Amino acid sequence: MTEKKGKIVIALGGNALQDTNSSGTAEEQLEVAKRTCEYIVEILDNYEAVIVHGNGPQVGRILIASETAKDITPVMPFDVVGAMSQGYIGYHIQQALHLALKNHGNHIPVATVITQVVVDQNDPAFENPTKPIGSFYSEEEAKEMMDKNGYIMKEDAGRGWRRVVASPIPQRIVEIDTVKHLCGSSVVVAAGGGGIPVIELPDGSLKGVAAVIDKDFAAELLAEQIGADILLILTAVDKVAINYNKPNQIDLDLITAAQAEEYMKQGHFAAGSMLPKIKAAIKFVKSNPGRKAIISSPYKAIEALEGRDGTTIILE
Repeated sequence: MTEKKGKIVIALGGNALQDTNSSGTAEEQLEVAKRTCEYIVEILDNYEAVIVHGNGPQVGRILIASETAKDITPVMPFDVVGAMSQGYIGYHIQQALHLALKNHGNHIPVATVITQVVVDQNDPAFENPTKPIGSFYSEEEAKEMMDKNGYIMKEDAGRGWRRVVASPIPQRIVEIDTVKHLCGSSVVVAAGGGGIPVIELPDGSLKGVAAVIDKDFAAELLAEQIGADILLILTAVDKVAINYNKPNQIDLDLITAAQAEEYMKQGHFAAGSMLPKIKAAIKFVKSNPGRKAIISSPYKAIEALEGRDGTTIILE
């Protein structure tokens, strides 16, 4: 068996699981997952790996299905919807990785851990929910849902009204000891969609809440807690850029945390896109001087790990 170079947490963005031109069927998602796993399977030869994935489109579809069938079966609570998405996305990653590993001559098992993540019930995000989820509704339908279900609904860019939930900062991964135990003997899929958000009650029990935890922040916390050497964030672009999509765009190869913070202050990174990835990368490299974060596309993952592509963020 090849001696491992260390531990890595791989954060898969939405494009790694769903083609933007697809209709979103389960069959299409599995095929995209297979293609993604073909690009990352070589990483597993050299690193003990935990995979974190997004779940935005999938959660939306499950919620729409549940709301559409509300006259037949009860609407699922949002934390339960998150758990359902973790299960079926994890299943697809397990299938895709099993095939890729088999074809690559590596027979390490793949296991999904349905993961809860504790958030602070006093997190300011709960006072101002901003994360849109689910279907679009008319103003009349939205008001009815607010009255009947207690949802917070907001108008979304002229396209209709949508339910919005909070996006609190992750504090603690409940199943972290299980992840640590499995890491090394298995490829672990954990904290899918940022984890199922729960709050801790005075008696020590956990209660699910309607919220969405940012996947990149959850991946960073998990990487810190398992002692990972590398946080690899795979997204839709090969490299981080400043002046993105402008004539003077500059792709970044290697930057320090201080440089990343300066670019962030200058407003180079979009709030719903690259900004959380940069924030997670900075936090991770600051947690230990020997750690590095890499942002790249799935197709350039190997080259990025070897320093031949992607954007690497180091402490100094």
